[in-house]
Amino acid sequence: MDKTKIVTINGQRYDAHTGMPINPAKPLQDTAKATSAAGIHGAPQKSQTLVRRATKKPIASPASRPTRTPGRSMDIARSGKISRFAPHPVNLTAKVAPIPDTPAAIHPSVRKINKFHATKQTSVTPQPPKLAKDIKQEAIAAALAKPIVKATKKSFFKRNPHFINIFSISVVIIILGGYFTYLNIPNWSVHVAAGQAGINATYPEYRPDGYSLDGPVTFNDGQVTIDFAANTGSSKFSLKQSKSSLDSSAVLDSIVRKKVGDKYITNQERGLTIYTYDGNATWVNAGILYSIEGNAPLSSEQIRRIATSL
Repeated sequence: MDKTKIVTINGQRYDAHTGMPINPAKPLQDTAKATSAAGIHGAPQKSQTLVRRATKKPIASPASRPTRTPGRSMDIARSGKISRFAPHPVNLTAKVAPIPDTPAAIHPSVRKINKFHATKQTSVTPQPPKLAKDIKQEAIAAALAKPIVKATKKSFFKRNPHFINIFSISVVIIILGGYFTYLNIPNWSVHVAAGQAGINATYPEYRPDGYSLDGPVTFNDGQVTIDFAANTGSSKFSLKQSKSSLDSSAVLDSIVRKKVGDKYITNQERGLTIYTYDGNATWVNAGILYSIEGNAPLSSEQIRRIATSL
């Protein structure tokens, strides 16, 4: 070993490169007298930092340090060839626990988007495609599970809904036609009878209240008779229309006076001269002699309205 790499301290040799002792020698007996520690370090000082909050940190004065006595402390003469001292032995086998890295923080918007996608993927789970055989079996099972319902035959009106409208309109027309026919039957009967009798007979537009047509219209050669009866009771009267060449004066002399004498009432209305007596009446108009006869208690006003409505 090179002697320039050996350092002797207090009689002990050390390797200048590693700092390890080499062949430790026997310690030399110190012939000097023992010196107490008080002579080296001096007397201890009182603490000056009892109240840290109220006092300032004491500053050590260089004069208070103990003086070093030559020969009593370790004076080490370093060689200029020594660049550094080796550190204390380190146990290379001991493993140091690694400090875990802190992961990067995720932005709240990114966390919200990731949560939305995760929820969507969880709620909508893709289903594997079904085989044709499975689809066929499911359709057969669904058909067998349904209850068998017998088909009911629809009625004619359900199969032909437009026929209901046509039928309803037809019924309304028939009813209205029947009603108008019923109202006009007397007029038609009088026209037929007038044609058979050969005169221009008419049906009165005015009928006294409580009276209606009683039976068919009768006719003979040159005369038509229309009978009316009370709806309640036995009162009746007949309206006769016949051809005549008489005028009003001739009717008065030849017909009225022969029946009642002078017990009659004469009414003039729209050019007509009407003679009334005992609920009966007689007048002439356009070659037709009109007469009302019966037991009905007709007033002069009712007779006048019948005469003017013909």
